[in-house]
Amino acid sequence: MNITKNETLQAQLDRSEKLRSTIKQFYIYIVLVLIVLVFSVMKLDEVELFGRGHFLSPDSIINLLRSAVPIMTLSGAFTLLMISGYIDLSVGSAMSLSAVVYALMILNGFSFLPAFIITLIVGIVMGFTNGYLVMKLRITPVIATLVTLSLFKGIALLIVPDGLSAIKGSADKPMPDWINYYARKDVFLGLPWAFWVAILVIIVLVIVQRKTILGKYAAAIGGNRIAANLSGINAIRIVGFLYIIVGFFAALAGIARASYMSLGDPLSGDGMELDCIIAVLLGGTAFSGGEGSVAKTIIGALIIICVTIGLMTVIPAYWQNLAKGSVLIAAVVLNHLLVREKVNA
Repeated sequence: MNITKNETLQAQLDRSEKLRSTIKQFYIYIVLVLIVLVFSVMKLDEVELFGRGHFLSPDSIINLLRSAVPIMTLSGAFTLLMISGYIDLSVGSAMSLSAVVYALMILNGFSFLPAFIITLIVGIVMGFTNGYLVMKLRITPVIATLVTLSLFKGIALLIVPDGLSAIKGSADKPMPDWINYYARKDVFLGLPWAFWVAILVIIVLVIVQRKTILGKYAAAIGGNRIAANLSGINAIRIVGFLYIIVGFFAALAGIARASYMSLGDPLSGDGMELDCIIAVLLGGTAFSGGEGSVAKTIIGALIIICVTIGLMTVIPAYWQNLAKGSVLIAAVVLNHLLVREKVNA
């Protein structure tokens, strides 16, 4: 009798543990579904983005995905950097500067491909600058990238002519109509090239994280820098390269933003670093490095976009930063609990 009772109790404990394990593995997807369901029952007629007044209408979904392109493009590379135990707070300013550079070249007669390539090179230079400051000069990542945040934003503001808020066309010198083809013109399923490029980027970065030496080395460096060095991993080269990758994708995100807006706004990337951090933490990446998931970060990025746009329907604009800060606190707490449980296990 006692044996049967013990077996029943053990079976219940096993089922409970299995349920907890499943929830922890898929919690990010559960959160996304719950947020979509919450906003789906709200009346969205007052928000221009939701022309049919429903969060799950086809037009709304397409607009949401278009809006998500910059953070989807950038947050995957940001995840790899954070897995290595480092951070880049300048990604928003790098994205803004890239948008300004791209729009300026288009306005001055450059065709798409040269403007695209040159802007990506600018992104690589910005990433190299961050990597050099952090890895070669050994400046704390937060300090170094706060400095370059100010630097990149300052350059972007200097490029914009006096009296203007952005690089945009005028009656004498109009912006070419085709500037928005990359991020606004439908090419497949109602979505533009920029979205499908972002999807390709995500697939590549997921493979890089899970299957390549770069992903494994990034996790090793984030897990234990000293042990990684002793095992022959060149942390300076690996992390420096990760900073370059982040700069490259910040430029790609800036191109998408400039194309979507048909102008180069030096403030268009403001807050992107916060959005990336929230998405990464929601995805379960340890802030101290060592482990993480690019795929789950992308789900976290979609949560950020849903919350940001959904909040337009329920609270004034000046309360939205407070709400986003609350989401960040929740993400930090959730991340801490998950990481602590893994460590204790």
